[in-house]
Amino acid sequence: MSDLNGNLARLAPILTRLHETGVMNHIAGQSRAASSGRVFHTHSPVDGSPIAQVARGDVADVDQAALAAQAAFPGWRDIDGEARRKLLHRIADAIVARADDIAVAESWDTGQPIRFMAKAALRGAENFRFFADRAPGARDGQMLPSPTLMNVTTRVPIGPVGVITPWNTPFMLSTWKIAPALAAGCTVVHKPAEFSPVTAKLLLEIAEEAGLPPGVWNIVNGLGEEAGRALTEHAAIRAIAFVGESRTGSAIMAQGAPTLKRVHFELGGKNPVIVFEDADLDRALDAAIFMIYSLNGERCTSSSRLLVQDSIADDFLSRLRDRVARIRVGHPLDPATEVGPLIHETHLRKVASYFEIAKADGATISVGGKVLDGPGHYVAPTLFENATNDMAIAQEEIFGPVLTAIRFTTEDEALRIANDIPYGLTAYVWTNDLTRALRVTDRLEAGMMWVNSENVRHLPTPFGGVKASGIGRDGGDWSFDFYMEQKHIGFATGRHTIPKLGA
Repeated sequence: MSDLNGNLARLAPILTRLHETGVMNHIAGQSRAASSGRVFHTHSPVDGSPIAQVARGDVADVDQAALAAQAAFPGWRDIDGEARRKLLHRIADAIVARADDIAVAESWDTGQPIRFMAKAALRGAENFRFFADRAPGARDGQMLPSPTLMNVTTRVPIGPVGVITPWNTPFMLSTWKIAPALAAGCTVVHKPAEFSPVTAKLLLEIAEEAGLPPGVWNIVNGLGEEAGRALTEHAAIRAIAFVGESRTGSAIMAQGAPTLKRVHFELGGKNPVIVFEDADLDRALDAAIFMIYSLNGERCTSSSRLLVQDSIADDFLSRLRDRVARIRVGHPLDPATEVGPLIHETHLRKVASYFEIAKADGATISVGGKVLDGPGHYVAPTLFENATNDMAIAQEEIFGPVLTAIRFTTEDEALRIANDIPYGLTAYVWTNDLTRALRVTDRLEAGMMWVNSENVRHLPTPFGGVKASGIGRDGGDWSFDFYMEQKHIGFATGRHTIPKLGA
């Protein structure tokens, strides 16, 4: 990306268009205002300036979108897999061509530093390419012969699906959910987060310009209790893919129960990074810092609990304090910025509330712990020390640039602390003892683990958590397992004996 002034210049025409047109719903290939005429407004976390007027969809708009997806489903389902592959690659090509615009728009909309958003846009293109190449084989099954039957399996797309995405990295996460749904042959109704709706519309425009048929992918903007709830309850929607808070996931499951919706949830985390005394401490320090302070700490896979062995804790934490104090906080469109503003004033207040909670519980704020002056929703990168795992700062997902450090003595103690949490999304283990790594990863309660590494996403691998961190897996064939139904057909291979009743 260019420098701050260059990025601001690139942003200017995007903002002009948004101010003129707003962010509309998109249903059956057409931009539409909300049926009620209602709107809400979105503002930049950088300085509070208005970004756009957004259609405030509700039950009527979701109904129109769901029926459009239902009407488009047979045609999209029956498109040849190779044709679907080519179309999804065209979408990926168009994302790459517009990656800089996507990045600056997302950075301004979310407060995420441009150094990360540039990569997020390109990751979105890779998501489309990955699932595009699997589209031709999405329906492939198995042959499972028995003594009297030739048994075969196949898969078919489940139908129209609802996708509800969060505000932290909305563009990339939208592609992560929607690309496999389209590759499988499903149609989509997408409800973006109300705090960050801008790039969802841009992504859909890219897809339709690349040739995606109208109605295959629809967007309804709005609030969770209005548009979101209507989507989870709609009878035409066969499944809901949701990324967000665990509490919201529980509500969605209840809302979808009367229509027996399939659900896939990627929810919260309070993930441990465990540093043993025999680890490569330089690399462990780099990884621990990156996995909590990058993306403003607003990521479900952040390593928000540092478990460090007593024998190395003093030196490790001393070095950590120095590094955290020097993290560059600033304008998100400045390539030098490492931490930008938090998404919204509401979220800023939530994160900042833990500063007083930490002190009240007896922890020490060794770095940060304050809201920064000036326009925008900025907090200083923060480090809590002298914490115990029963404190709120160790049990609750803060979702900001805030790290809680806890000391341990033995391997068993580290495992007890790591697992004593409602969540189970990710865990990070630093040790040069292979047998210890095998023991620890076997006993850790997490859906994903990395040994001697930060989170390095490999698209064919399963992504998801256990306990309150989610249900189901994304990635590779696991995504198709969610968006498709398995079918079994048994062909008799001879005239086997059939029991006769009433003969």
